[in-house]
Amino acid sequence: MDISGLDPDRIPAHVACVMDGNGRWAQQRGLKRTDGHSAGEEALLDAIHGALDLGISWLTVYAFSTENWRRPTDEVRFLMGFNESLLVRRRDELHELGVRIRFIGRRDWRVPKRLLKQMDRSVDLTKHNARMTLTIAFNYGGRAELVDAVKSLVDEGAKLSESAIASRLYDPEMPEVDLWIRTSGEHRISNFLIWQAAYAELVFVETLWPDFRREHLAVAVGEYQQRDRRFGGLKSQS
Repeated sequence: MDISGLDPDRIPAHVACVMDGNGRWAQQRGLKRTDGHSAGEEALLDAIHGALDLGISWLTVYAFSTENWRRPTDEVRFLMGFNESLLVRRRDELHELGVRIRFIGRRDWRVPKRLLKQMDRSVDLTKHNARMTLTIAFNYGGRAELVDAVKSLVDEGAKLSESAIASRLYDPEMPEVDLWIRTSGEHRISNFLIWQAAYAELVFVETLWPDFRREHLAVAVGEYQQRDRRFGGLKSQS
């Protein structure tokens, strides 16, 4: 990965990624859609290594949305088992790399208990790591997150404010997103981190997720560094 052209002082602290295009990648090769999901594992691990090399401190990936339950039953069942086995296979490697694993999303009856158990084990194993936080959005939806936060406010009788909502999101420690990436050439936010990404720089990549590598991440960071981030204001005039 060539990072010689990047400014080390302007590396985004929090990168979020919609890992899109697994199904199309498989269909282009005459394979089952589930084969595309399997191929996406290598892309995820390579992106994690790239993020570590770049010095990104927080990486959040969209693994399964609240809307994905509408997919064919066989595909949903595969994804439940695949994510469980991925955690079992990879968490020790991520732990050795100093990666802290976290999850955001609803822990409801639809998520198998055995998968929730592996998620909790992964979180507990890596909770003291500080090199990078990998947050996996699973059974996650941005609107659902806001609804759940507001429900907490109502139940507690708390006063409504931005800070009150922010403190009741799935992970109140999560920083705002700096760079938001979507692969596969689609130009939608798909209900992903709609609160945290309010001022994120959006980069849409043509590459299908299974073909995504750390070099693509570096290119996205380079595009991010070309942006003029003003957060709704204007730079002071000299």
